[in-house]
Amino acid sequence: MKHKIRAFNLVALIIGILLSGCATIVNDPNIPLTVSFSDGSSGQCIFRNKRGVWSSAIPTLGVMIRRSDDALLYDCTTENGREANGFVRSEMEGGKMAASVFFWDFGITDAITDKHRTYQGNIVIPVLAKQSD
Repeated sequence: MKHKIRAFNLVALIIGILLSGCATIVNDPNIPLTVSFSDGSSGQCIFRNKRGVWSSAIPTLGVMIRRSDDALLYDCTTENGREANGFVRSEMEGGKMAASVFFWDFGITDAITDKHRTYQGNIVIPVLAKQSD
């Protein structure tokens, strides 16, 4: 009887470990973003959050950005020298976080890895109109 209880406890522990951190298991650490300027021009952007810094030509079909719980800051310059600065809010994937809280680890693993966070996938960066000469 003692062996059955120990085996049950071991199986329960293994299942608990496997189910902890739901978003950590199913989400990649990086997400693709499609970025363009509001006037359709080309240029270059630098993106940053607490997890890293990335540079990309604009327009892009999928710069890979690391998930984070802070805003994604961008500093951009069009090919004719106009500048645009701003940020994209970080959002929470509620269903995955709720599953993580429900299954054993109370969301601790997802909170550490930020894999339950996301940014909107299609970003249009506003730029000022060209100055006429």
